[in-house]
Amino acid sequence: MGSNSASVAAPISDLTPSAQFSRPTYLMCSPQWYDVDYVINPWMAGNVHRPSRDVAFNQWKALYQHLQAIADVRLLHPRQGSPDMVFVGHAALVNHGVAAISSFAHAQRQTEEMHLRRWLQEHGFLLWETPRETAFEGEGDALFDADGQRLWAAHGVRTCRYSHQHVADAWHTRVTSLHLIDPRFYHLDTCFAPLAGGYLLYYPEAFDAASLELIESAYPAETRIAVSEAEATQFACNVINIGRKILMNPAGEPLRCLLTGHGFEVIETPLGEFLKSGASAKSLALRLSDVSVTHGVGVV
Repeated sequence: MGSNSASVAAPISDLTPSAQFSRPTYLMCSPQWYDVDYVINPWMAGNVHRPSRDVAFNQWKALYQHLQAIADVRLLHPRQGSPDMVFVGHAALVNHGVAAISSFAHAQRQTEEMHLRRWLQEHGFLLWETPRETAFEGEGDALFDADGQRLWAAHGVRTCRYSHQHVADAWHTRVTSLHLIDPRFYHLDTCFAPLAGGYLLYYPEAFDAASLELIESAYPAETRIAVSEAEATQFACNVINIGRKILMNPAGEPLRCLLTGHGFEVIETPLGEFLKSGASAKSLALRLSDVSVTHGVGVV
C-alpha cells in the first residue's frame, strides 16, 4: 500500500469512501493521443500507426453521447505518451467507492496508472493497490456479476492468477478464477460479459474445460448467450450494459435479434478504429457506480 491518506491502509470495513453515486456513472478518456504505437496483443500486430485519429475521435464521441444519454459520464484528461489511456476500463476495478488500481503487465501502459490514481483520489475513492510484481488489469480481467455477489477474474494471458484473491479482498467477496486459452481473447472483457437479469454473454471457446464448468454451474443454460467466433472477433462481448440497454460495436443481425429476444435494447455504434488495438465499448468506459446502481431497474 502507498502512504497517501486516500490509499487503503486499513480494512475496507473501517473506512468510508466519499465517492457515492445514485445513478449509473462512468469514466471515459478521449482519444486525443490514441494510436497503435506498439504490439502487446495479437490485434495490434499489423495495425501499428494504422488507426485514423479523426475517425477514432468521432467513434469515441458517438459512444460518449450514447452513454451520456443513459448515465453520468466523467472525463479523465488524456496524456501524451499514453496512447492506450483511452481504454480506461483496463486501469481499475471499482465498486462501493473502492478502486482496485491496475498493475499493468507491460511497461508501455504502466504510465497510465498514476494519472487514474490521482483522479480517483481527488474524487473521493479509496484505493486498493496491487503490487507491481502481480499483474492485474482492472475491468479488463475482473468483472462483478449483475448483482455484485460474485467476482469473476481471468488469468492466462495478461493478469496473474495470484492477483485474484488480493483484488477480491478489497470487497471481502468471493472470486472465481477463469483460464483464458486463446491469445486473441487476452482479457476477460473480450469474451465474457455478465448482463442484467442474470444473463451472460460469452464466447465459450476462449476458456478451458474447467472454466466452462464453473461458468455453466453459475449460469443456467437459458441465461447463457454464447456468441460465435465471427461475433467474438467483432468484440461482441466487450459491451456496456446498463439495465436492459447494451452499447456495443455492431456484431450482426443474429446476435442483435437474440439479445432483443431476451428483452435487451441493443444500441450499436461503430468502434472499428479501437478494434485495431484489441478493444471496444467496455474497454472505453470504467464503471464508477456500484454494480447494483449500474444494473438496477428503472434505467431510462
